[in-house]
Amino acid sequence: MLRRRVPLAVTALALVAALAACARTSAPAQQAGTTRPAGVGARPAATATASPEAGEVTRPARQRPATLHVTAVGDYGSTSASSGVLRGIAAARPDLHLALGDLSYGSNGGEAAWCRFVTDHVGTRLPFELLSGNHESNGENGRIDAFTACLPNRLAGLTGRYGREWYVDEPAGHPLVRFVMISPALPFADGTWDYAKGTSHYAWTAAAIRGARAAGIPWVVVGMHEPCISVGRYGCTVGTDVVDLLLAERVDVVLTGHEHLYQRSKALRLGPGCPGITPGRYVPACVGASGNALEAGVGTVFVTVGTGRIPLREVSATDPEAGYFAATSGSNRVPTYGFADLEVTPATLRLGFTGTSGSGFADRVVLTRTPSP
Repeated sequence: MLRRRVPLAVTALALVAALAACARTSAPAQQAGTTRPAGVGARPAATATASPEAGEVTRPARQRPATLHVTAVGDYGSTSASSGVLRGIAAARPDLHLALGDLSYGSNGGEAAWCRFVTDHVGTRLPFELLSGNHESNGENGRIDAFTACLPNRLAGLTGRYGREWYVDEPAGHPLVRFVMISPALPFADGTWDYAKGTSHYAWTAAAIRGARAAGIPWVVVGMHEPCISVGRYGCTVGTDVVDLLLAERVDVVLTGHEHLYQRSKALRLGPGCPGITPGRYVPACVGASGNALEAGVGTVFVTVGTGRIPLREVSATDPEAGYFAATSGSNRVPTYGFADLEVTPATLRLGFTGTSGSGFADRVVLTRTPSP
């Protein structure tokens, strides 16, 4: 029997129509009256995974994202002047923000109002992640537990006590960075947290850093409110044990606030001639490298960003620790408010200062990691 030949073009058209109909029936319908919300730092909802059953089609493994964008600053306040920094953070559209302590400078009971002040500027979807400063650790200007209640953690997999001592790997699932946030020397209601060698806080910090290295996470960034070395007014209240730990473990970057200025150190490291940091003294052997292009692992870069809009303080050019620093800005030196801006890939960590008002100070350093053979 002769079979009728169907033209190839007709067959192709029928196939396209069938596929389109299938897509229409299988695609989930959007609820009436809803749109995808826009916002700074918007991220998709987390999805659960399960072991594949027999015959189930499995998705290919998710690849490590190309870039993670993070902003950070401390010492905010809640005045109209603070709005400029928060607007700048919103305009930068980071994936997450690290608040490095000293938040509202307001009164007890005003924590929720400050949280609203923040979200009015940056939106409610940006993970605005908190670390206590000395102004809210003991209730001087509010309490950290009240702040964390109104600006809760929004990052999956956070481990520890949010607002005080915690770490998180970002992006979740295939991280580029482990952020380790600690609170040395801060006076909480249960006492001042001590990070001296032999304490539980020291051990927790060491384990968090080493765990990141063991997991193959490319970068480790530590945050704490108070710095140890500085060209500002404060000394090393956090203690040298924890600072030497960060250097010994070759943490890539340490972010702090507290000093109302900006300062970025050279890459510092322990080694011959530098068994540890000695506060109030500059030791050239503790500098592993300087400049704006650094090789990862050659040393740790310490960055203080206390420029959230509380009045700036002076940079002391004659401070004995001044030799450790590559860039500084304060009330007497290119005074500028703004925030730290980090862009991270598997091979590079770009860290800069983005000014939002003042004299136009800017800073930029790039850490580059050579891929393993």
